[in-house]
This record gives sequence, C-alpha cells and structure tokens, in this order.
Amino acid sequence: MNTARNANKLRDPALGRVIAGRYRLEARAGEGGMGIVYRARHVLIDRVVALKLIRPDLRGETHLRAWMLREARAANRVDHAHIIDIHDIGETEEGELYLVMEYLVGTSLSSVLAKGPMPLSRGVDILEQMCAALARAHDLGVVHRDLKSDNILLLTRGGRKDFVKILDFGLAHLAMDPRLSPKGAVFGTPEYMSPEQARGEEAGPPSDLYALGVLFFEMLTGTLPFGSTDRETLLEMQRSKGAPKPSTIKPDVHPRAEAIVLKLLEKDRHKRYQDAHHLHEELKALQRSLPSALPQTPWEVQQAAQESHLAPPPPSPQSPGVIEWANRAALFSRMVSRVYAADSLPTEVHAALTQSWDLASRAARLEGEVASHTRMLESLERRGRALRAEIGRKVEELAHEESRALRDAASEQHEVTRLAALVQVAERAAGVAKEQADEATHLNTSSLLRAVYERSGATSAMLEARREALTLCQQKAHIKDAHAKELRRQIDELRAQLARYAEALEEDLAAAREKVTSRTREGIALEKSFCDVSNLLLNHLKPKPEVRDLVAELLSAMNGSATPNMVVKTSGLASGAIPESRRLSG
Repeated sequence: MNTARNANKLRDPALGRVIAGRYRLEARAGEGGMGIVYRARHVLIDRVVALKLIRPDLRGETHLRAWMLREARAANRVDHAHIIDIHDIGETEEGELYLVMEYLVGTSLSSVLAKGPMPLSRGVDILEQMCAALARAHDLGVVHRDLKSDNILLLTRGGRKDFVKILDFGLAHLAMDPRLSPKGAVFGTPEYMSPEQARGEEAGPPSDLYALGVLFFEMLTGTLPFGSTDRETLLEMQRSKGAPKPSTIKPDVHPRAEAIVLKLLEKDRHKRYQDAHHLHEELKALQRSLPSALPQTPWEVQQAAQESHLAPPPPSPQSPGVIEWANRAALFSRMVSRVYAADSLPTEVHAALTQSWDLASRAARLEGEVASHTRMLESLERRGRALRAEIGRKVEELAHEESRALRDAASEQHEVTRLAALVQVAERAAGVAKEQADEATHLNTSSLLRAVYERSGATSAMLEARREALTLCQQKAHIKDAHAKELRRQIDELRAQLARYAEALEEDLAAAREKVTSRTREGIALEKSFCDVSNLLLNHLKPKPEVRDLVAELLSAMNGSATPNMVVKTSGLASGAIPESRRLSG
C-alpha cells in the first residue's frame, strides 16, 4: 500500500499537498483543457471532493482569475439536480485558482455511446434530464458553451439508473478570451459546435440546443452527424452543410425523434426551438407516446449483464482522527512504563511522551472548535442551496410560462400579418368597387347601378369585417406580448435578487471558510508535530524486546490506516467510505 502511494507521488509531486489549507490531494483523476482534476479530501470534515487546479501555464494570466471565479459562481447559482455541485471556489496563497466540486461515481455518456446507438426510451430520458438542466441554466443567464458526451456523467442515484450530471458548466467561455487566443480563433469541440460558434461568434442558449441535437443524433444512430479528421473541414461542415436525416443511417429511427433532431440541427439559430422549455415540452410529449415498458433488446440484456458483474470500485482512504492520537499516546505510555522505571526515564523520552499527550489534548479541543465552525459553514451552505433552489424554481416556472406566452404572441403576430394582407386585398377590392359605382352613377347606367352598388357594399362590409378582425388580433397580440414582457420583468427581478443574495452569502461563506482554514492550518501543524514525536518515540522504543508486542500492535494500527499521517477530523461529521469514481467530475 505504501509502495503504491509512493509511486503515485513520484508520478505527480502535487499529491499530498493541502490546497487552501483545507483540501489534501489524494489521487490524480484526469486532465482537461483548463486544468488538472484531483480526488481530494477536506482534512477536517473528511469530505471527499473533486478539485480542479487551473493549468500551470495559465496561472500567470491575472484576468483569467476573474473570469474563472465569475463563471464558476454563476454556474453554482443555477443549483440544479442535474448540474454538478460546486462546493468552493478560490485562490491559494500562491495565486493558484481552484474549483472544488462534488465527487461523482459514474460512467461518461461518451463511453456509453462508443458501444453504439441506445434504445430510444433511454436516449430520450437522458436528453430530457439534460434539457431540464439547460432550461434552468439559460433562465439564469448561464450557457454551457461546450456541451459534449464527455461532459455528461451517468450515475445510479436513489435506485435510478442514468441519473444525469452535466460537468464543466460555463467554464469553456474562458478559452474564448481574446487575450489568450489569436483574433478570430475558434475554440470548442468541433463535432458538437454550433454553426455560429464555428464562425467565431459568441455562443448562446441556441448553441447549447444545437449540441443537444448532435448528442441526440449520436444516441439514435451511434454516429455523429458530421465527421472529418481535418478540423477546418469539420468546422465548414458545421457552418454550411445540412444535417443528414438519422433514418438514412438507421432506418427504424422514430419519425418524431428525427423531427426533433433535425429542428435542433438547423443552421439558422432562429429556426431551432425557441428555448429549452419548448424542447422540453416536445421531449416529454415524445416520452408519453412511447410504450411504457419495452422488452429488453439483446444489446440491453448484454449491457445489464456486463454492469452486474462490474466489481465495486475500491473505497477511498479514511483518516484515523484525533481519537487515534490519544490511543497512540496511551500505547507509548505503556511502552515507556515497561521499559523504564519512574526515576530512570530519559529526559528526551519524557519530554516526547508529555508532548504527545499535550498534542492529543490540543487536537481534541481544536476538533470541537472546528465542529462548531463547520456546523456554521454547513448551515450557510444549506441556506444558500435552499434559496438558490427556491428562486431557481420560481424563475423556471415564470420562464416556462414566458416561453408559451412568446410562442402564443408569435402565433398571434403571424395571424396579424395574415389578416393585414387580407385587409389590403379587401381595400383594393373596395376601391375598385367604389370606382365602378362612381362610374355607373356618372353614366346613369340604371341596369348596372344596382349590381355595382351591391358589390360595392359587399366589399365594404368585407373590408370592415377584416379590419375588425385585424384590430381584435392586434389587441390579443399586444396583450400576449405585454404578458411576456411582464414575465420577463419578474424573471429579471428574481435574477437580480439571486445575484444580490449570492454576493452577500459569498462574503459570509468566505469568512466562515477562513475560520475553518485557520483551524485547519493549526491542525496540520499539530499533525506534523505529533508525527515527529511519534517517530522519535517509536525509533527509541522499537529495539526494546519487552515492548515488542506493543510495537507490533502500534505498527499494525498504523499500517491499517490508509494514510501515513494523522489528520484532525471533525467528530460526527466524517463521511462513510466514498467509492473512487471510474470517471471523476471535472
């Protein structure tokens, strides 16, 4: 075990570091475009997290700090079940940016799609969850900008398979900063990039919907709509080439699913779904139309068999906690009492033994202080999550209503345009009829006069009826448009309220985190001192034959711990063993 740990540290010297005085890096989980992701553990509350450190070559970009902090905080305000939770954001004393996220166990959508197309019901279920998360994010002004199968993690949660978590929300925007790139450069993942992004334009909510279309196409067919080994060729395809019909690749594709895909993959963003709420309605309608319980396909049976035989991932290491300090101090006291009489105890051994008890006592007191500060911090975090969720739900309800109101207003406006054209036709017809009536009156052609006046009266009546219909329709369009604007005003007010609250809460959280951090640093210093004292006593007592059994007991306890160091841990708040993810967040 120790050999493996030493090998890990040789591979990455950052392992074992404590970031921001709170998070000890335990294992390297992966590396992305913006940074390196580690499995880390809060050294006091024993919470396992995924910690992303900004890429070393970008740390000198001072403006990047503001970007990352702003984007991450904006994403964190979304607070949706299907978006990864962000626990902490900040900078180390050395100026390193870090992002602390929930630690997830799951399978990436990309690894699932690598096995081929998936059943329609499964694909729609996954897409519907993603769409719900995007709707909430877009309502709050947050755009993902780099949605792809690698950024979608499928978990098993509460007995439900395929529980979606979207990763890296909003952070892709950092790569588009002009100070980091040549003018006109295009960043992102070309296979999932919208036409507007491929042209170098700013990504918006329609860009995320286009990426959903690519993902749905991939779910239905097992392949991407556009493919090329040349990046520029692929970007040009995204800009100008029409998307193929999924049914040309897989003939049994559901017609309604194909229609949704093709609408999402429209080159003109205005021809896509108006917003994620509109798409969500379509997906729910498609779900309702599908059979509730389809028989498993051979592919599904095979997948279930494979998953059932997967060995559970190994547990994460657990720290011994301060109670173990007192136990080890007591064990050293037993050793000393066996080896030395009270009047022959060496001064350095006596001092070390006294110090071990003192350190254990100080650590116990510190644990109580940390427990108090941690409870306060967790209370603030819970309050923040609750308020973000409450405001988010209100915004989502209003935005869903706004989406329908805008569609109704657009429909009424379309009717206004149609009626306005009919009024013009009626006006021309009425004008012609009036001219004919005037001419018949002037010529005193009595045989035609009656028919002409009847025709003139009919065209005038039709004109008046169409004008009334147009006026009524304009009024309805105005009412619906005004309703949509009022909903937008309420949404903007709630978003502003959320921003104000988030800023105030962030100040309180920063103060609470600083208190925990200061105690953590003290705990780490105590830990180092206790390790030094323990090593001194152990080296002195290990050769003594009369305490061989106690030394073996001590070494067995130390080898049973997953970490060689002893970490202060808040009593009662330690989490259970959290399994190591097959693919970590970030």
